[in-house]
Amino acid sequence: MDKLYYETVDKLEQMGVDREYIQGWIGGYFANPKREEQRVTPAYEAGYEDGSEKQTDKAEQYKS
Repeated sequence: MDKLYYETVDKLEQMGVDREYIQGWIGGYFANPKREEQRVTPAYEAGYEDGSEKQTDKAEQYKS
C-alpha cells in the first residue's frame, strides 16, 4: 500500500464522509470489481469513480 491510500482514507474518515463512499473509493483505487448491482448506492458509485481517478472530488457531497 502506498502513502496516498492511507492518507486519503484517513482524511475521508475525519471529514465524516459516508462509509459507502469510502468503500467505493477503496474499491476504485485498487481497481476491484464493482459490487453486485443491487448493493451499489449513489455514494458507493461516486466513491468508486473518484477512487479510480485517485481523487476525492465528490466526497463533500457525501458527508454525514
